[in-house]
Amino acid sequence: MTIFTRIAKGEIPSYKVAEDERFYAFLDINPLAPGHTLVIPKDVEDDYIFHLDEETYAGLWAFARKVAVALKAAVPCQRVGVAVLGMEVPHTHIHLVPLQTEGDMDFRKTRPEVTPEQHKAIAAAILKEYEKL
Repeated sequence: MTIFTRIAKGEIPSYKVAEDERFYAFLDINPLAPGHTLVIPKDVEDDYIFHLDEETYAGLWAFARKVAVALKAAVPCQRVGVAVLGMEVPHTHIHLVPLQTEGDMDFRKTRPEVTPEQHKAIAAAILKEYEKL
C-alpha cells in the first residue's frame, strides 16, 4: 500500500482540501508554493497516469479541475500550474501549484517553509471554496 493510499484512508494525517468517493486532494507537505496540492485516485496505486483506465483518467482530471478552481479562489495567484511526474511516489498524482510566474513551477528550487498552522488555514480555505462548487 502506498503512502498516498494510507493518506486517503486516514491512516496518515494530511491537510485535506477535497474528497469524493473516488479521489482525494491534499496539501503537499514540501510545497513549491503555499497551497501546492496533490490530487490522487483513492483506489488505484499505479505510478503512471497513462496506465489508468479511461473512466478513472477522465474522472481524475475532472476532480483536479474542480480542486484547481477552488485553489485559485482561496490562494492569491495568477494561475494554477499542473504537473504530473509520478517519479517520487509510486501512486498517480497531479500537482496543482499556485503560480505568480513560470519559475514557480521549478521542482528544483528551494521550497518555502510553511508552518502547520499555515497549512491548516490554507487547506480550510480551499475546502471551503471547493464545497461552494
